[in-house]
Amino acid sequence: MNQLDPLSLFRLDGQVAIVTGASSGLGERFARVLGAVGADVVLAARRVERLESLAESLPGSLAVGVDLSRESDRERLVAETLDRYGRIDVLVNNAGIGHAVSIEDETLDDFRGAMELNVTAMWHLSKLCGESMVAAGSGSIVNVASMLGHVASTPIRQAHYCASKGAVINLTRELAFQWGRKGVRVNALSPGWFKSEMTGDMDTDESSQRFVKTNAAIPRMGNADELDGALLLLASSAGGYMTGHSLLVDGGWTAR
Repeated sequence: MNQLDPLSLFRLDGQVAIVTGASSGLGERFARVLGAVGADVVLAARRVERLESLAESLPGSLAVGVDLSRESDRERLVAETLDRYGRIDVLVNNAGIGHAVSIEDETLDDFRGAMELNVTAMWHLSKLCGESMVAAGSGSIVNVASMLGHVASTPIRQAHYCASKGAVINLTRELAFQWGRKGVRVNALSPGWFKSEMTGDMDTDESSQRFVKTNAAIPRMGNADELDGALLLLASSAGGYMTGHSLLVDGGWTAR
């Protein structure tokens, strides 16, 4: 009789996972989590020294310095991954940008830059990795979106960010349908307020903390480890019947 072992579903032993934006914040955490469950992790970001330092603590990992706003760098990332490992099982599209700015002061360059990195690069990497995944008949893509792809962010004004993350969520749905019958799952992970370079000193700023406590069902910012389970659910066979979904981990922010 086989022993029941639900936790084994969350393992990624022998699998290869690419994590973009892995040099800091949530991306670094995601890389460590995937490595902890057995994956060989490809670490992608611009800050090579940080990636190499992280790679030293993740056996079997590969650091690839890239500017993901560049088409050629995206192609090189996938090529180096396939050259080293011969396969891609998981793609975590985490790299992104955004900052607070009113629409009156927001520039076309602000908007174009956000769409290029947050949407176009995500589309392109999914396309490049998807070719290998479809050929293998399996794979999981996790697009890191945001709760702000579901709702407005004002009084923190950032139209470029909200627009790009909304696009990510519907791109996720479309790719899920295009590839679902080919064995590839595509889901979005939509965090709420978590400490990162993008949220700056929000975790220590008194007015920001009051804002979060007033509007969230769980009256605080999230802790980094509170995304671990959601990430693994989407990346692993534990979420084998999930695709096209945007998983909100937002302390109830969007529940109103």
